[in-house]
Amino acid sequence: MTLSVQAAIASRISVNSFQPDRPLDDATIASLVDLATKAPSAYNLQNWRFVVARSPEAKARLQAAAYGQQKIADASAAFLVCGTLEAHTQLASALAPSVQAGFMPQAMAEAWQSQAHRSHTGNSTLQRDEAVRSASLAGMTLMLAAESMGLGSCAMSGFDAAQVAQALGLASTELPVLIVVVGHPEPGNWPQKPRKPVADVLTIV
Repeated sequence: MTLSVQAAIASRISVNSFQPDRPLDDATIASLVDLATKAPSAYNLQNWRFVVARSPEAKARLQAAAYGQQKIADASAAFLVCGTLEAHTQLASALAPSVQAGFMPQAMAEAWQSQAHRSHTGNSTLQRDEAVRSASLAGMTLMLAAESMGLGSCAMSGFDAAQVAQALGLASTELPVLIVVVGHPEPGNWPQKPRKPVADVLTIV
């Protein structure tokens, strides 16, 4: 089953109860991450990394770092979406495919690299802000991709970041931002919760 983007947005819910013992195969996990990486990032930094807990052992370690939340154990897989720090140091390689494809001039790529180095070098606050922004956009894209495939998901921020980093062996430049659990929903999950009226949150100037 494949849904349109509008249908995926309209139907997505935060799944709290999953059918256990229904793992995702490697191809599905790779497809979800491939789609998640289509999310935007400043300068095309692509400052994210995905660590997927699928084995019972890995999920148990992650669950312990997430205050014991059962949906990590029951979901088919738990995607830890990390933002990466110091990503500007890798920008040349991130932009190289665009230059090689012929639509980004080399001079423009070099200008982007120069500007990113000036703004990001030594600025830990900006690096962290960009990492959180990029990982969040990728996490939402991953959830919509899952919805379009007939899977359910839930974004989780309730975890001990230091414990998560230790449990999954993260590098010092990898910032845990979101856990996105993905799997097959059990019957009886809540429907999508009502949102505030558009008029309450929209200003057109």
